[in-house]
Amino acid sequence: MHFASDNSGPVPQQILEALATANQGYAMGYGADPQMEQVTARIREIFEAPEAAVYLVATGTAANVLALSVLCQPWQTMFCTRQAHISVDECNGPEFFSGGAKLTAVCDADKMTPDALRAAIAGEENRGVHGPQRGPVSLSQVTEFGTVYSLGELAGLGAVAREFGLPVHMDGARFANALVSLGCTPAEMTWKAGVSALSFGGTKNGCLGVEAVIFFDPAHAQEFEYRRKRGAHLFSKHRYLSAQMLAYLTDGLWLDNARAANSKCAMLAEGLQAAGARFSHPPQANMIFAALPRSTHQRLFAAGAAYHLWDGQLQGPEQELVTARFVCDWSVPEEDIRAFLSLL
Repeated sequence: MHFASDNSGPVPQQILEALATANQGYAMGYGADPQMEQVTARIREIFEAPEAAVYLVATGTAANVLALSVLCQPWQTMFCTRQAHISVDECNGPEFFSGGAKLTAVCDADKMTPDALRAAIAGEENRGVHGPQRGPVSLSQVTEFGTVYSLGELAGLGAVAREFGLPVHMDGARFANALVSLGCTPAEMTWKAGVSALSFGGTKNGCLGVEAVIFFDPAHAQEFEYRRKRGAHLFSKHRYLSAQMLAYLTDGLWLDNARAANSKCAMLAEGLQAAGARFSHPPQANMIFAALPRSTHQRLFAAGAAYHLWDGQLQGPEQELVTARFVCDWSVPEEDIRAFLSLL
């Protein structure tokens, strides 16, 4: 009954086998391996972007901060929600890797709106050299609260960014989960909606540890290569990153994993709702925020369930509602979900 994080699950056999195959013999390092050529070709095909620049790193934080460092000058500010991963979970990494650029919170909600974004952008670059200049917009898809921007919402935000001549970065740590939730194409959810750069997640959806950084404008390619090397994320034995990503993209594994995670999350959400749980955000992908009585949490933890309490402690008044975060990965057994729900 493990719903703590989609970082906690196992790696699909297809990826492990790909790593074993890549481990045979010799291959050129630093991204010159033949698998990387295939990864680039496959991503360009999937995203309908034949000129896209594609790079691999090992962590989502590296993908985000290195991509943003290319899009943002040190004297600029990045626009994001206050709850964005780059704001609360990356230890000031965007500021560090950009050489001192700041973050401007567009709103406190999980998703920003065009009006809120326009107001935040208009509030900057009006103090001459004394204040920050306008920089990139960063969107999380899936958001940190498990919600998904619709294509219309993305297009609206992209249009505002274009009004001010600003690039858009997408934190796609759970990109595949959002994609299958919307039932759209990767192109529709990225460059067609105005996204300039994408952190394309693999680790949360089954990979051992690999993320892609995709620039839809290849003019950013050379600078990213320098920043990746300077940021200590250019792997010498790069083939082990390439092998993971290639297997992930082969035969639709990335989509199958996301569909499985979303489906199991929907099963969990249905059971929680039937038990009277109160959702703080609508479950739209593979993550749920739901409030249950403290006594229910105590019973679940005592039975071995693993998940995170979000706004309270395990000890206290038994009937007080405490919100928790539940995340399903591709591998969660349905019998574990049924066992969990039987304890509610």
